[in-house]
Amino acid sequence: MAKQKLIIFDTTMRDGEQSPGAAMTRDDKLRIARQLERMRVDVIEAGFPAASPGDFESVKAVAEIIKDATVCGLARANEADIRRAGEAIRPANSGRIHTFIATSPIHMEMKLRMSPEQVLEQAIKAVKWAREYTDDVEFSAEDAVRSDNDFLCRVFDAVIKAGATTINVPDTVGYSIPTVWGEQIRSLIERVPNSDKVIWSTHCHNDLGLAVANSLAAVLNGARQVECTVNGLGERAGNASMEEVVMAIRTRSDLFGCETGIDISQIVPASKLVSQITGYPVQPNKAVVGANAFAHESGIHQDGVLKHRETYEIMRAEDVGWTTNRLTLGKLSGRNAFKARLGELGIELASEDAMNRMFGRFKELADKKREIFDEDIHALVSDDVVDPAEDHYKLVAYSFRSETGEAPQAKLTVSSGGHEQLEESTGSGPVDATFKAIERVAKSGSELLLYSVNAITTGTDAQGEVTVRLMRDGRIVNGQGADTDIVAASAKAYLNALNKLHSGKEKLNPQL
Repeated sequence: MAKQKLIIFDTTMRDGEQSPGAAMTRDDKLRIARQLERMRVDVIEAGFPAASPGDFESVKAVAEIIKDATVCGLARANEADIRRAGEAIRPANSGRIHTFIATSPIHMEMKLRMSPEQVLEQAIKAVKWAREYTDDVEFSAEDAVRSDNDFLCRVFDAVIKAGATTINVPDTVGYSIPTVWGEQIRSLIERVPNSDKVIWSTHCHNDLGLAVANSLAAVLNGARQVECTVNGLGERAGNASMEEVVMAIRTRSDLFGCETGIDISQIVPASKLVSQITGYPVQPNKAVVGANAFAHESGIHQDGVLKHRETYEIMRAEDVGWTTNRLTLGKLSGRNAFKARLGELGIELASEDAMNRMFGRFKELADKKREIFDEDIHALVSDDVVDPAEDHYKLVAYSFRSETGEAPQAKLTVSSGGHEQLEESTGSGPVDATFKAIERVAKSGSELLLYSVNAITTGTDAQGEVTVRLMRDGRIVNGQGADTDIVAASAKAYLNALNKLHSGKEKLNPQL
């Protein structure tokens, strides 16, 4: 008997983007969308079109380029949001509107200031508005985990009659545990009329570290769509990790009566790309995609793996994309070969000027490194300025000095609004001195929340990728910079974050 299809609904670019400082540009989203399509994700939730003009354009741009996956836009249960989402997904080969409203007593009373009957009426209207744009409409009951099941049944029955084709049951606050969550999903499917006419979905947050476990419990009890993110990215403790859900379903096929269509060889490349773009590093012991996921330190384990791999490994590293992706180009390589490799990696640059700039930076890197890896190329793109004219702060020149018995010193020339300014400073280390020198130019008044360094590849000549998280007036941004010189990468990351603060572009995101 053929197994049923489990739909993988990726919300990295919507819910994942709600992580502090993880907001993505239009070009970032296009790069991630191409990788998700390469991985054969079924549904790509590209954003929340009503949040801002930028998010509308990003969703629309994704809808224009994606051919094989369904492109989804999120909308609150009001007419303005839904019409905005409908316009954004209009270019898609396959488009979906995902609308939601809260159904728990605490949300209805304290947040919405609406009665249950008003919520029910609004949910029906929302689905009907969405059906004007597409016959693929998903409805979510926000905070379903703390909602009354009798009321949920009424709402789900009504929205199915109104035309919803997917019913999503979210654990918005990560409150449930697997046995309870599985039972709730099973009960809803059994009690709601016409439940066999829709796809049942689950969307779990990881506040108690149970998002993947809860998602799998839902699948065992009838859910046939899982909403998840690459690397488990998301607000607070994150969402269900897509790679863990997919590999659990695949590895324990003896338990699950379904299968995904995911190309698992693209899992690690997707993980690395999302990490580089968002500035959220993957912990080494993260399942499937962590650097140590397939490492064996114990002598007993090493001996067992050498004798027979399956003694301690339930998955093969190469199956999920842990291969050495080396770009066989160097400083003598031509522009056409470099451009061809960008195409193989799914990287499309905005203009010929951008290509020339990227090729020049590739040549500079090739002079510093003997071997260039695909990760290096992704880092070059992430670190690249798509339109230099948009950057208020630019690093023009720098020198750093650190010697025994002397205070570390940094001397930088920074362009601020087209005006070059030379500043120098000392600090507890060269990075501290660099940031102080930059602040003498910017006077940003921001607070440094995070400074993180990760090696992009192996070797002492590896590029270091630096993430800087700044906060000012309640707004949080991440900045990234990459260089074989860690101090230079730090300066780039700090300036990148300052440019995001200076742009003043804010986003409003709902929470599911």
